[in-house]
Order: sequence, then C-alpha cells, then structure tokens
Amino acid sequence: RQAYRLHQSCRAATRAAKPYTVSQIKDTIMAKTQNTAEEFTAKVKDAVAEAQDRAKAAFEKSTALFSEAGEFTKGNVEAVVESGKILAAGLQDMGKDYVAETKSAFETMTADVKELAAVKSPADFFKLQGEILRRNFDAVVAAGSKHSEAMVKLTNESFAPISNRVSIAIEKGKKAA
Repeated sequence: RQAYRLHQSCRAATRAAKPYTVSQIKDTIMAKTQNTAEEFTAKVKDAVAEAQDRAKAAFEKSTALFSEAGEFTKGNVEAVVESGKILAAGLQDMGKDYVAETKSAFETMTADVKELAAVKSPADFFKLQGEILRRNFDAVVAAGSKHSEAMVKLTNESFAPISNRVSIAIEKGKKAA
C-alpha cells in the first residue's frame, strides 16, 4: 500500500513537471555558456586594461627616474671635473711657490757662503754659522706651516664640489625614504 502511494505521487510529480526538449536544453546551455564567456571576456579585458595602465604608469615613473638619474650623474661628472680643475690650479700655484722659494733659498745660500768666506776669525765664523742656522731653521718651520695650510686649503677647495654632490645625494635619499 505504501509503495502504491509512493508510485502515485511520483506519477503526479512527473505529470506536473514539463518535460524539456533537447532543443530547449541545448538553448539553455548555449545561453549560459554565452553569458559565462562574455563575463570571462569582460573580466580579462578589465584585467588587461588595468595591467596596461599599471605598466604605462611604471614606464613613465621609470623614465622620470632615469632622466633624473642621468641629470644627477651629469652633475657628478661636472663636480669631479671642477674638482680636478681646482686641484690642478692649486698644485700649479704651489709649484710656482716652490720654485720661487727654491730660487730664493739658493740666492740666500750663495750670499751665506760669500759671508762665511769673508769671515776673518773662527769666533766670527761660528757666530755667523749660528745665525745662519737659526734663520734657516725659522725659514723651514715657516715654509712648512705655510705649505701645510696651503695643502689643507687646496684639499678643502678641490673637494668642495664633490662634497656638495654628496650633500645633494643625501637629501635625495632622505626624500626617497
């Protein structure tokens, strides 16, 4: 009896549901496939467009960075060239000073030899020799100080352009961070 009732309710349910034809099933599948394909295509197009926009922005940013880096490098090269010019000019001036001092020292030495040759007594000879030694020692100390100061000044002046570029690089680093 229960089996009969179950059989009757299945028959009623089967009669109530409209059967689909193969054509209808095919149309339904095709419509859903079409919708899925269109949605997929739209998503791919959006993803590609977004990727293109990002790539374009990255390219523009990298182009700007390379341009800036090129200008910065050009500035660095100019600073090194300027530093070299300052150093060369300073060394040339120091060389001229050394030549002039050498000439003066040679003239002083020649005069000292003439004075020593003109001395009549050993006491005068030793007295004059002491004066010459004191004068030459003082001249050597003064020249050493003068040359040390000139070298420090030249070093500072010649590295000033490079130091300025380092300061600029540090500032750029701080801004980038």
